[in-house]
Amino acid sequence: MARVYLVRHGRAAAGWDTDPNPPLDDRGRQQAIDIARNFAPFSVMPIVSSPLLRCQQTAFPLASTWGLDVDIDAAVAEIPSPEGYDLSNRVGWLRHAMAGTWSELAESSGERYATYRDGVVKRISAFSTDTVVFSHFVAINVVIGAATGDDRMVIASLDNCSITTVDVATDGTLTIVEMGREADTLIR
Repeated sequence: MARVYLVRHGRAAAGWDTDPNPPLDDRGRQQAIDIARNFAPFSVMPIVSSPLLRCQQTAFPLASTWGLDVDIDAAVAEIPSPEGYDLSNRVGWLRHAMAGTWSELAESSGERYATYRDGVVKRISAFSTDTVVFSHFVAINVVIGAATGDDRMVIASLDNCSITTVDVATDGTLTIVEMGREADTLIR
């Protein structure tokens, strides 16, 4: 059995409608340092990050503390925007999508989103050693949904740098050990 610590990235310097790949802001950088302090006493374990800058920057202090390289993995990246959407339309689309289920999104927008969801679950279910994964609000909710059998896109309003802990059985079954801290998450 593997234990996977899913860390939502620190607070970003810009929203989904202004920058497709923003860095962390000052608060987000402090949150990343705090996460490194939180994990410092743990045994060293692999670190995986979404390729997006805010996740990589959140992972960096822990990777430095443990003296590790970060495995960049697109399978734990943010949900993609619909094709043809420009930045100004992304937030409205995301808010609408997040109010529903994965089944509704796949029905209205095609298999792209079922493929995204299934890819996140497949990647997390494949871990065979304890691992820290730096990812995104929606991707972590995918894992929570897979573990609980819940098709909603948003099950938990996870705060920046919250840690959701799941166990991965040898057959890939996911079990929630501890839900991440929740907050009024602003989708901007």
